[in-house]
Amino acid sequence: MANVVIIGNGPAGISASLYTTRAGIKTTVIGKDYGALGKASEIENYYGLNEPISGAELINKGIEGAKRLGAEIVKDEVLGISFEDKLTITTKNGKYSADGIIIATGTSRKSPKIKGLKELEGLGVSYCATCDAFFYRGRDVAVLGHSTYALHEAMELAATSNLVTILTNGKEPDFEIPKGIDNIKINTSKVKEISGDDIVEGVVFEDDSHLPISGLFVALGVAGSTDLARKIGAQIDGNRIVVDENMATNIPGLYAAGDCTGGLLQIAKAVYEGAKAGTEISKYLRKNDSMEAVKAANI
Repeated sequence: MANVVIIGNGPAGISASLYTTRAGIKTTVIGKDYGALGKASEIENYYGLNEPISGAELINKGIEGAKRLGAEIVKDEVLGISFEDKLTITTKNGKYSADGIIIATGTSRKSPKIKGLKELEGLGVSYCATCDAFFYRGRDVAVLGHSTYALHEAMELAATSNLVTILTNGKEPDFEIPKGIDNIKINTSKVKEISGDDIVEGVVFEDDSHLPISGLFVALGVAGSTDLARKIGAQIDGNRIVVDENMATNIPGLYAAGDCTGGLLQIAKAVYEGAKAGTEISKYLRKNDSMEAVKAANI
């Protein structure tokens, strides 16, 4: 039986799950929290609401509906997407294999206003350790962030880089470095700027001390939609994931819906795109199942 993992438990993700479960696809929805919508005190510009409702209440109603239809709801933080034997989602607490994935995590975060960060993007500043670790083999690099996501990126880099320094930018880390890993360090100093003319050369801290590095990887907060898309090679444009008319990305089996695709950042749009993504990924998985059955019959 084909299965799908939906990343994000907001309107787009839950809407998608209603269509995949009804199509007979084993569906797992993974979400860390309720995001920006969960903080909204009143929603009153949405169809069917005769009285204002809080964002959290609206999300809860959606989740309960998805559970009733058979979707599995998992509270966890997604750290990355890769391709092993199948599409694989790595979370803080484990791994999930999937025949298809829908990213529905909302818009990605903005980068902090640190001098040199924007200017040196692509010149030593990266947002994907999985994508770019190869270019920094045997070199000293740094990861900007203080969460589990930053540690995940640092561990990816530690396998090939000489020394990886996690820069928490004045915040206390939310993690501990696993025992036995000696080439990951933590620096909690406040970052003043990223130095270098045409390429990253180092980090300058508020006390004017300097850390020489060859590359800086940004991993703030949790992995955002474009962070996840980058890791598996999906096309992005700015802070949105590029999809076709069926909500499919350029990676077979990977779809996206909601705020992460850009355009009108409204619940109604997210629900529509979730429905479209859920419908289309179900067609995709059924077609693949049929092709596998034909291959098996001809063996």
